[in-house]
Amino acid sequence: MNHMVQLLVVQLSLTFGVAGLLWPEKLVAVFDVLMFPWPATYKLVRANACGALAIAVILFAAIISRLHV
Repeated sequence: MNHMVQLLVVQLSLTFGVAGLLWPEKLVAVFDVLMFPWPATYKLVRANACGALAIAVILFAAIISRLHV
């Protein structure tokens, strides 16, 4: 069951990462709410998307390595 939660986190990271890279203009409104004192920019959304994709890759590698032990 623990793997299912981790796989869900990987899928959510991939979803937000790809959405941030393909449609940053649609996520700027969400980031305006989440990061209230600072204005959200396209550069910030794209940087967050790249970070989300990196987290997804790292978590996926951790899950795969744990399954093969």
